[in-house]
Amino acid sequence: MTVAAAELFEKLEPASPGQKELVEALRSDKDLVGVFGPTGSGKSLFSVVYGISEVAKGRFKRLILSRPIIDVVSGRELTVLSDKEAYESIAVEYIHDILTGVAEPGLVDELVRQGKIVLADPHFLRGRTFDDSVIILDDAQSVPPEVIVEVITRLGNNSRLVIAGDPVFQRSAELGMDGASLARDILVNEESAVVVDLGLKDIVRPGARRGVKMLLELVMRKRNLSDTEKAVMDSIRANAPDADVITVVDLQEAKKRWNITSEHTPDALVIVKQGHMARLIGTGGSRIAAIEEDTGLRLRAVEHTLDFKEIVRAVHPVSWIHKHVVEMDFAGPRLRIKVAKDAMGPMIGQRGAHIKFLDDVFRSLIGVGVYAEAVEVEGQSKRRKRR
Repeated sequence: MTVAAAELFEKLEPASPGQKELVEALRSDKDLVGVFGPTGSGKSLFSVVYGISEVAKGRFKRLILSRPIIDVVSGRELTVLSDKEAYESIAVEYIHDILTGVAEPGLVDELVRQGKIVLADPHFLRGRTFDDSVIILDDAQSVPPEVIVEVITRLGNNSRLVIAGDPVFQRSAELGMDGASLARDILVNEESAVVVDLGLKDIVRPGARRGVKMLLELVMRKRNLSDTEKAVMDSIRANAPDADVITVVDLQEAKKRWNITSEHTPDALVIVKQGHMARLIGTGGSRIAAIEEDTGLRLRAVEHTLDFKEIVRAVHPVSWIHKHVVEMDFAGPRLRIKVAKDAMGPMIGQRGAHIKFLDDVFRSLIGVGVYAEAVEVEGQSKRRKRR
């Protein structure tokens, strides 16, 4: 094994705050590392490169890679029992793809030949013990929850486990019940573990970012519309036929549930394709006014981007609250809204009504809930002291 292999991890530059956090987690002394986030955010790249480098340095004897291999079209899963040769071939190609442009060609094949990279089907871990190893369970969202506990119990002497997965975009189970979400729940307060949540801000590959945006659009277009939502869509087709509308969300039931009476919150939210807002609104607002008259509803529209703060701005009962949203991104299976501490009260609302309302809106729209987290903003503490 060459010196270059041992230096791979050191040479891999993190390109986002989340990736820097992941590097620190992998360098920590924790036995268990969980990294969760969307495709293209660097989960597999940093984990695999770390494992190869540590094996090259002699700290561990081998890198164990365990991941499910699933046909995304048919949903059929390939295992070593159904076709061992195909399973191992695809798994090796997967590592090749990860390391393209990072490691020398031929490195992976050589490490597999030497037994320093071992492929382990997650279906057949019972009875095995991995000593002196870095174990990576990748694509954890696609394994049964029981596999998570099973792989943790396989951890032997001088070994380390990295669990990576996407609990939002690539999950096949109900939200929060997939392997990645449950692994995160298990690890997040475990003393011997560290959890890193990667989000949209950590996607550095342009194709992956574009793909995530398109996937969210697909999720919204596949929504089953209520009669009210269908009526709004019909009116849009009649009054703004050239506007590409992705979906409509009726907010009236959620408003009643959480006693939202603010004039700022509309009756329905319209999501349009980026660049199509003017076509929906019309000259001087003529088209949207006609649609509102047809339906008897107050409407508000936003363009589909990866900036979820615009949706908060459109529907939150407090009209100015968006100005105090520091960041909004995925954290595990939910969207986390980082809010300036001074504005946490209005964001949450009395008895949590505002944040519960937002949670309903986002679950209806993209199947993902939200929660708020207070953060200090520069200047806040000084203002508090003056008061």
